Amino acid sequence: MAPGRTSKRRRVSPPEEEENASSGPPSLGNFYSQAAEWDLEQDYERRPRKLNQKEKEITRLPIKTSEGFQNVELSESEAEESDSFLGTDDEDDDENGGDGEDEIGESEEETPKIPLKQQILQAKEEIARAATLINEDPEEHISSFKTMAEMVENGSHTAVKKLALASQAAVYKDVIPGYRIRPLSEEETSAKVSKDVRKLRNFEQSLLSGYKHYIQMLLRLTKSSKADAGGTDPGLKGVAINCACNLLVSVPHFNFRGELLRIIVNQLARRRVDNDYLKCRDTLQEVFYRDDDGVVSLEAVRLLSKMMKARDFKVHGSVLDTFLHLRLLSELSSKGSRDRVERDDEGENTLGGKKLKQKKEFRTKRNRKLEKERKAVEKDMREADALVSHEARDKNQAETLKLVFSTYFRILKLRVPNLMGPVLEGLAKYAHMINQDFFGDLLEALKDLIGHAEEDLLNEGNDSADETDQPTDSTTKTTTRDSLRESLLCTVTAFALLEGQDASKAAATLHLDLSFFIKHLYRTLYSLSTNPDVEYNPNATNALRLPDPSTSTTPQYKGKNKVNFQTPMVLLLRCLNASLLSRANGLPPPVRLASFAKRLMTTSLQVPEKSAIATLSLLSQVSRHHARRISSLWYSEERKGDGVFNPYATDIEATNVFAGTVWEGELLKLHYCPKVREAVGGIEKMIVSRN
Repeated sequence: MAPGRTSKRRRVSPPEEEENASSGPPSLGNFYSQAAEWDLEQDYERRPRKLNQKEKEITRLPIKTSEGFQNVELSESEAEESDSFLGTDDEDDDENGGDGEDEIGESEEETPKIPLKQQILQAKEEIARAATLINEDPEEHISSFKTMAEMVENGSHTAVKKLALASQAAVYKDVIPGYRIRPLSEEETSAKVSKDVRKLRNFEQSLLSGYKHYIQMLLRLTKSSKADAGGTDPGLKGVAINCACNLLVSVPHFNFRGELLRIIVNQLARRRVDNDYLKCRDTLQEVFYRDDDGVVSLEAVRLLSKMMKARDFKVHGSVLDTFLHLRLLSELSSKGSRDRVERDDEGENTLGGKKLKQKKEFRTKRNRKLEKERKAVEKDMREADALVSHEARDKNQAETLKLVFSTYFRILKLRVPNLMGPVLEGLAKYAHMINQDFFGDLLEALKDLIGHAEEDLLNEGNDSADETDQPTDSTTKTTTRDSLRESLLCTVTAFALLEGQDASKAAATLHLDLSFFIKHLYRTLYSLSTNPDVEYNPNATNALRLPDPSTSTTPQYKGKNKVNFQTPMVLLLRCLNASLLSRANGLPPPVRLASFAKRLMTTSLQVPEKSAIATLSLLSQVSRHHARRISSLWYSEERKGDGVFNPYATDIEATNVFAGTVWEGELLKLHYCPKVREAVGGIEKMIVSRN
């Protein structure tokens, strides 16, 4: 019998076959003969069920490697873990116990991260989707602003925050209405209104709340530039400053304008000139230029004056240059024509100087009466609105002018070296608007400044003479102020005080003695003619002069300066025109005319070509108006004075100018520039024709 046989069945095979089977392997015939006794279904049902791990479908995401995107193959152990997670093998879960949570955590850590480029692309799409919804219907999708604000606060990367911050500014510029939103009171909130009014109010209050949160975020981002735990990323700070500048220029009428101005003024308080500083300065200049009613300019100038006073005027000089762009009563400075009536609608409905006939529309008597009454009411309303706007604008501009002059006078009193030039530039421009009661004090301050400038020039000359014997140190030599330029600006300001006043009243009532400034101008002509920087403009792109390496050890940042920087030669010509040709100073005496003409002809030999042409052009105007008074300088036969001419005299009366002749004209006729030669010939012809 075969071992392991337990079932009692009747044997079918003969004994010979059984013996053969026990002694050796069964034959193929015997194998098929026993197939009828097999119970295959029962054996398959009792077999333990196991999944084929090799044919398992891969459910993980592909990862990016250096060779490209590849699928992650699951190992045998990971396959079993995934099967247990899906609940296909309850027995394995029971055996492992609580190890399933640890395996899930490990799978989450192994999940690949999204690349930065893909994150930025997804953020752009989300921001574009939100901005499109807001532009389509702002009242329905006002909550999209909150989505972009959350991207700034909880952004995964700085680039995403920058995109969200700049996008909010662009969308707010499009959505903000053309009026200022007033916060609702409790009574207005509880009052019953129509559905449309309630919808509009909810939209305005939601817009105002979101805009307030956005402005506070800009204030927080622009406070610090240190990229530490409590600071702000410098790049994000620059984007916040640009957003504030764009909003102030685009929507200066809307709420929270003071916060935007505070951001810009805080950046101008720093003495370091960088891109953020230049952006804020240019923005403030543009706001001053565009301001019609003067409200924004008044707020900005008030903040600037407080900031400079708090910092003891330790600011950059270009901050004061922004005052030159203010529209201070400039609309009333132009004079109308005396020959004809100027109208805005002149030239309309005309053809060749003739008015075109328009077809009259038939109207009844009642309609004509109603139209006449309507036009009268509209005219009264226009006049009332214009009167109120002009009064409010003049009041705002007057307050702004007071703040500007108070700042200028404080700086003059303290004599801040690096701010004297911008202050004198501003006084030269707005001197005609100063009250006449302050003329005396201002002239005394200008005389004091000129005295100090002359002392500085003498000290510089002595120092240069001493430095020839001693070694110089380039690191200690610094130039903080230009004394020659300051003296010219003081003279221009003194003459501008009278030019802005009525000529008939200026000579009779003011009684201002400007002889000190005229004498100083006469003394400085020789030194100006030998100055190498007489035509130098540091802001010009084609300046024919390189910076001196000994004056500064570090290169300074040069940005675009919109202030018209006047060269010393231009300032000199302004002073000469005011002292020799202006009617405000009265008729100049012959001694002054002849002394200046003689010295200007001498300086024309030393100055460059353009300055020589400008000087001779001024002398041509002088000879046109006062040819008979100075003709003796060109003709020795008509000499009126006795003695010897003193060209080095510091006083005009001590020169004895009529004892000399203009011999410089013969040398200028041989000048290499043809325009100079023509100008000299024109002066002589003018003297001959008017004599």
